[in-house]
Amino acid sequence: MTGRDLHTQMGDIARLFQTEAEPGPSAAANAQLVEAMRIAEAMIFASPEPLAEQEIERRLPRGVAIASVLDHLKASYSARGVNLVRVGGKWMFRTATDLAWLLAGGEGEQKKMSRAALETLAIIAYHQPVTRAEIEDIRGVAISKGTLDVLLETGWVRLRGRRRAPGRPLTYGTTQEFLIHFGLEAVGDLPGLEELKGAGLFDGRLPSSFSIPQPSDDDALAADEDPLEDDAEPVEEEEAAERDPAGSQQPTDD
Repeated sequence: MTGRDLHTQMGDIARLFQTEAEPGPSAAANAQLVEAMRIAEAMIFASPEPLAEQEIERRLPRGVAIASVLDHLKASYSARGVNLVRVGGKWMFRTATDLAWLLAGGEGEQKKMSRAALETLAIIAYHQPVTRAEIEDIRGVAISKGTLDVLLETGWVRLRGRRRAPGRPLTYGTTQEFLIHFGLEAVGDLPGLEELKGAGLFDGRLPSSFSIPQPSDDDALAADEDPLEDDAEPVEEEEAAERDPAGSQQPTDD
């Protein structure tokens, strides 16, 4: 070995030790990212409810981008038995879709929701805020007494407010539990008309004016809504008056 070769080799070794002793910016940033991912993972795992990014970010080291942390963490769980998902604008761990059947066997028999309840839920999701009379107008039939009660009990539907109209009818909208159950990041991720057609949910030709509204579940009351009052009339009596103010009978299909 020549003196020049030896000198070059010693220089390489010196640089190696220098790198190990004094990590560069990229190494330090990677270490910080890994630690931030561990913190976010622990917080989401331990939380009984989905966590907002702001809640997670408050516990992370300074200077760490929360979006990068969650993106890396989501990728690391993408092929595992549980996945990191964003629903309703918040983050949670959920059983991988292809393994859900493994856990379904131990559950008790689930009561199936009626077609009328599913149709009502769909109308509320797409048309919210919507009143009972508006739901019935869209469906073309009256809603039986228990349909909205069932949806309220599931936690997928909530009372929003009161429409600024005669009788001040109640308005309905969906909840975060609705988004979580159906795996939606936001209500705007509901399928559009073309997707519904592709799924075979529309048979035959539709009117040229037919369209699917762009859904929104904004917590802020609409311009024609008032907040709920503490001394509101009983819901059952109110809904009956709204549905049939003249005492006429409408068919139901529940």
